[in-house]
Amino acid sequence: MNKPKLLQKVEVDFVLFATVLLILAIGVIMVYSSSSYIALNNPDIHDDMFYFKKQGLFAIIGIIVMLIMEKMDYHKLKKVTNILILVTIFLLGIVFLFPAVNGARRWIQIGPLPSIQPSEIAKYVVVILLAKGIEKNGEKIKKFFPTVFVYLLTAGFFAGFVYIEKNLSIATVIMVVSLIVIYVGGAKGWQLSAIIFSLVPLGFLFILIEPYRLNRLKTFLNPALDPKGTGYQSIQSLYALGSGGLAGVGLGQSRQKCYYIPEPYNDFIFSIIGEELGLIGCVVIIILFLILIQRGIKIAIHAKDVYGTLLAVGITSVIAIQAMLNIAVVTGAIPVTGVPLPFISYGGSSLVVNLAAMGILLNISSQTQRK
Repeated sequence: MNKPKLLQKVEVDFVLFATVLLILAIGVIMVYSSSSYIALNNPDIHDDMFYFKKQGLFAIIGIIVMLIMEKMDYHKLKKVTNILILVTIFLLGIVFLFPAVNGARRWIQIGPLPSIQPSEIAKYVVVILLAKGIEKNGEKIKKFFPTVFVYLLTAGFFAGFVYIEKNLSIATVIMVVSLIVIYVGGAKGWQLSAIIFSLVPLGFLFILIEPYRLNRLKTFLNPALDPKGTGYQSIQSLYALGSGGLAGVGLGQSRQKCYYIPEPYNDFIFSIIGEELGLIGCVVIIILFLILIQRGIKIAIHAKDVYGTLLAVGITSVIAIQAMLNIAVVTGAIPVTGVPLPFISYGGSSLVVNLAAMGILLNISSQTQRK
């Protein structure tokens, strides 16, 4: 008779926790560095620490939320999944009641209160929903109809909601992460490969029906075609990265943040990092994200149940894909699209939601069972 294998409970993943805090600290510092000039010269603000104070406050709130989520058993998410879905759909819907910002309706802004971006919540709610459904249905996921088809349809529903808010980048993140979670959950690879190949023409269609996206694609191939229009950000970003060299021009010494790059503390903050901290600073950021991804994968592998594995895979995939897309945009590897760099780009709702997700991942690590 075989004896049962002994399992030992481990503590929370300290390496992941320390890595997240380090990326967060760098992010808050770089938000100040990249925003101080604009904030100081803004006639409505006149405070070089304006964005730094707000980001610092959200960082503190986010850390508190992360610590709370780390102490809460992640299995409790199953009980509130339906509530999370309804709340997310409601938030995605009422976005259209608020004025558009730069042609997009992505934010809920009520008076002086901080704005909320529901798409940031949606990408994690989809992960929670898929993890619960896949664990519940077990081996049924090996059948494309109806199981995998329903999962894809559900993810497509949320992605479609986000897409009509003029946020193709986050809609893409939702679909890619969903495919990863479904594949890890047991779906057949050839089925998902066929879906991916079939979605490529659809992706080009989404680009073609929006003139500004088509222009971005054209200027991606040659930014000099429209140096003062759609190619402007790419050119200025490359100027920043190029002028940084190996060690950078020094913290706070960026020239591109002085109205050359629009809102340098947002999606293009990585270019300011490259200018001020050089190639060395960029490599350090990339290494930190790679460590975070490695720890997330390790937690997923050693999770004590399927639900924990799928949650860990989904959460890690969201951060990984967003980081890769943002860095690819800044370095000119793909067309310009609005994807923030997790934990570093300015944004309250994004920061708090991402840290809450890290809390869930840390809780999964604290319940990991190892042989």
